[in-house]
Amino acid sequence: MDKSKRLFLKSKRSFRRRLPPIQSGDRIDYKNMSLISRFVSEQGKILSRRVNRLTLKQQRLITIAIKQARILSSLPFLNNEKHFKKSKLATRTTGLKKKKKK
Repeated sequence: MDKSKRLFLKSKRSFRRRLPPIQSGDRIDYKNMSLISRFVSEQGKILSRRVNRLTLKQQRLITIAIKQARILSSLPFLNNEKHFKKSKLATRTTGLKKKKKK
């Protein structure tokens, strides 16, 4: 076989099809926290449709459910623990000068 003909032949490797992230019986609802938490990153951001492997309709429903859960305080807006830690305040000594009495 010529090299030019070999390029167009498809390999006969079988591939394992991934399971869809949302089964047909799953309800996309703000109350279903086990389902919603799979589509939120560690920082609290909603993952993209490409990462989630969702259809457009499913992604819209997931987004609405996540936003409803955030408003009802069952899901945090931010999940960044560094943001909430209090930092020690440094005392300023250079800017404070006492007036001399005459």
